Amino acid sequence: MALFNHVVTWLRKNRVLLPGVSVLARQVSEARTAAERRLYDAVARATHRADPALAPALAGLLDVPEGKRVSELERLRTPPTKTTGTAMVRVMERVEEISAFALGRVNLSRVPVNRLSALARYGQLSKAQTIERAPEPRRTALLTAVVRQLEAQAVDDALDLLAVLMANRLISPARRASDRERLAMLPQLEKAARVLAKASKILTEELDLVAEHDADLDVAALRAAVEEAVPRTAVSSAVATVEALVPEDDGSAEAAMREKLALRYNTVRPFLALLGESDALGAAPAGRRLLKAVRRPPRSRTEGSRTGRCCPARSTSNWCPRCGSGRCSPTPSYPRAPWTGMRTWCAPWSSCTAH
Repeated sequence: MALFNHVVTWLRKNRVLLPGVSVLARQVSEARTAAERRLYDAVARATHRADPALAPALAGLLDVPEGKRVSELERLRTPPTKTTGTAMVRVMERVEEISAFALGRVNLSRVPVNRLSALARYGQLSKAQTIERAPEPRRTALLTAVVRQLEAQAVDDALDLLAVLMANRLISPARRASDRERLAMLPQLEKAARVLAKASKILTEELDLVAEHDADLDVAALRAAVEEAVPRTAVSSAVATVEALVPEDDGSAEAAMREKLALRYNTVRPFLALLGESDALGAAPAGRRLLKAVRRPPRSRTEGSRTGRCCPARSTSNWCPRCGSGRCSPTPSYPRAPWTGMRTWCAPWSSCTAH
């Protein structure tokens, strides 16, 4: 409709006799069809130019694997719905599968970004059967645009899920543990503060009296007045309690928080390792040192669960740590089982019959 209105405006501005509405609508439709055809041809040619085998590989996403109900494209288009360690493994596998097409090598610099985005949105909303029935080169163009967009979405989903896991499994528990410790120390601190406040009040009153009468300070009488209200042992004990519970530096809360974060590092270290193992995730020049550190995270004191059990992927037995039995077997589709970061199981042990 916008193109039709633009044509009418141009004809009137240039004083051209307006044709019939149906004629003008047909010409606009033909021009739009020609532009779409050129777009499909440009994207398909760029795909074939990058790799002749890329188009057939993309078309393979439209097939429904044996025993499955949806195509591979539908599976890759499904975002994560759970915030668990197993879901993180699935998300990273999704990133690897999509990035394996390496669509960054397809040179689409001559294609307008908005046209390519519109093509990707249409493909995202279309069913796999609709794309499969599309003629060439439209099918190849749609698959190229969709998978290019899915690659960015998959990386965003992985980073979003990592942020949620870091918040739920590292930052929030560490903050709660730090707050619990500080609350546990509060009664002792309150008792010591009351003792010191009482002693300070008497000391201040006596000093004010000395200053008011311009008399000499009698240290022995001052000490006796303070000890009459608060014993010296109570004052010494209160001072020791305050010195122990209240550090001299101002960042005591942050230091306690960092200590709790370090204690829970094993919970999230596998998530960081998963990010480091992915070749699809890179970094800007300023973040390459951080990415290098993530790819080689420091190992903490323990490996695996609290009970000392190691990851079943590193074991030759079929013992399943989720149910404690040997009824499970690793999923064949996993050549190397990545540790999910959970304390008790690996992702390949998904065939367990006890959960």
